Amino acid sequence: MGTSKLNIPIKGSSKLRTGRRSVPGQVYLLTSATFKRRPIFQNKEAAEIVLNSLFHIKDQGRILLEAAVVMPDHVHVVAGLVSETLGEVMQGFKGFTAWSINRLLNRKGPVWNSQYHDHAVRKDEVLLEVIRYCLNNPVRAGLVKDFHDYPHWYCRYKI
Repeated sequence: MGTSKLNIPIKGSSKLRTGRRSVPGQVYLLTSATFKRRPIFQNKEAAEIVLNSLFHIKDQGRILLEAAVVMPDHVHVVAGLVSETLGEVMQGFKGFTAWSINRLLNRKGPVWNSQYHDHAVRKDEVLLEVIRYCLNNPVRAGLVKDFHDYPHWYCRYKI
């Protein structure tokens, strides 16, 4: 199985959990897909729940949110850990957003795949490059020509 341009294992790869470590202060590129890749986040309110949940976790001081983009069937987040583990952050994030989205859409069942991908941003990688990779996801998917035109993104920096 291969890796992407940023040396990130491709979905379905057995390398997704290999060597997973939670390091306070470490910045990660986190990716989580919806259950069966259903385009739940095409619903504007559902996408806003995801972004607002990330803002809430940031405001609680649990993560340092650098950037995020909510795609129709997955989310990319660039964030630094403060004190919790990756598992704790993701479990709280996915649990709250799943409950809220199911309530919004009057549905039951899983919203997220149980797995998520994490990539620790190495010192030889430029954080801005990882952020651009994250934010340009809607461009690569053909949804917009410029990520600034996509409605569901956040970046701590002016890009």
